[in-house]
Amino acid sequence: MRHLSATSLPAGALPLLRGMAAFGAAELSVRIVRLITVIIIARQLAPEIVGVAALTLTLFELVRVLANIGIGQRIIAADEVDLDALCNTAQRLFWIWCCAVAAFQISVAATLAYGFGQDVAAQMLAVLALVYFWMPGGLVQCYLLLREGRASTTARNAATQTIADHLLTAALLLLWPSPWSIVLPKLLTAPIWLILTRRARPWATNPAAGYAPVKGLIRFGLSVLATDMLLALRSQLDKLIISATLGLSALGTYYFAYNAGIGIVSSLITAFGTVAFPWLCTSPEGRERAKNLRLVLGVGAALFIPLILAQALLAPYYVPVIFGPSWSHAAPLVAILCLAGIPMLFSSITTLWLRTKGQVGLDASAGLLACLCALGGLFIGTQTGSVETAATYWLAGLSLGILPFAAVVLRRGIRTTSPTNLKEIVA
Repeated sequence: MRHLSATSLPAGALPLLRGMAAFGAAELSVRIVRLITVIIIARQLAPEIVGVAALTLTLFELVRVLANIGIGQRIIAADEVDLDALCNTAQRLFWIWCCAVAAFQISVAATLAYGFGQDVAAQMLAVLALVYFWMPGGLVQCYLLLREGRASTTARNAATQTIADHLLTAALLLLWPSPWSIVLPKLLTAPIWLILTRRARPWATNPAAGYAPVKGLIRFGLSVLATDMLLALRSQLDKLIISATLGLSALGTYYFAYNAGIGIVSSLITAFGTVAFPWLCTSPEGRERAKNLRLVLGVGAALFIPLILAQALLAPYYVPVIFGPSWSHAAPLVAILCLAGIPMLFSSITTLWLRTKGQVGLDASAGLLACLCALGGLFIGTQTGSVETAATYWLAGLSLGILPFAAVVLRRGIRTTSPTNLKEIVA
């Protein structure tokens, strides 16, 4: 067997692999602590109580995506001469945008309380709106770190906050078995990320550099946001559909299975895309970038597909042992949800490739198709009254909405430079 060495790898591949290793180590640490937390949740809380926390966190994750306006992608890909002006404008926009998102989340909480009678979930959602006031102070610095290839630093910062979140959750659950114990740590650990990021990459506004035009940044950012929002709807709206059709107890089981299964793999896939995007952006266009796309595909498939299959096949064995006999009924659901990692992997690689080429509109259209297929399949499945059947239909719809499009785009990306529009892709 031929082994890869530093000399046999494509030019520039070592930074990618180092970044992936850093993210992998960080994510492994996070997953170990997260697993402990999920075990404590499973053993301390009934599905109904988990369902209340799941409803709150699902709405929080949906709204939080709005804060990730794609301006940061422009910082990563910007020319050096435009960087200072772009960062100046981005800082202002981050503050305005995050304050608007906080106000929107409070309005969602009010609707949840007065429109649906979910007072506890509404109170927790309103408290979590305070998270958005910690974010703007470190976003420019975070994207500058990624631009400079310091993915290991951003991985370490995020992992430190997440580990603190899970440890605090576990401690609170042991002392106070309440949905608040799952939700409050998200707010209490937010300053950790801000402090670590600002220390890792000092930055201050440079008024002498001026400001970049807002219109171009907003147009690009909204296109990226549309794709991210569709991805969030695809990954979060399923929980709202389960809650509305099958009830909070079914939602608690589904939420547990999601976190025990695909929640782990999806976070690793997200980290993989975070590392690969700036690396592809710095690759020369044409054959070199196509060759690097081939490497990203190969490494991604080799890393994740065996992990996904093993996790799905072994679910009937490890779920009752790790999480307790009372959750053994969720093992088939965990296995089904694990398999969703395969279309998610190819969706992530397709998205970063299209964004590298500036084709964010096409990426958003593909995201809409995948979202409609996945949620449509889930809704059809819920009519049977079985959460396992609903998850199976969701997986089928997700695969149908992602895999054919990804196959065409990535095949063309590897063979040529890039498509420029949908007509060229399907030609």
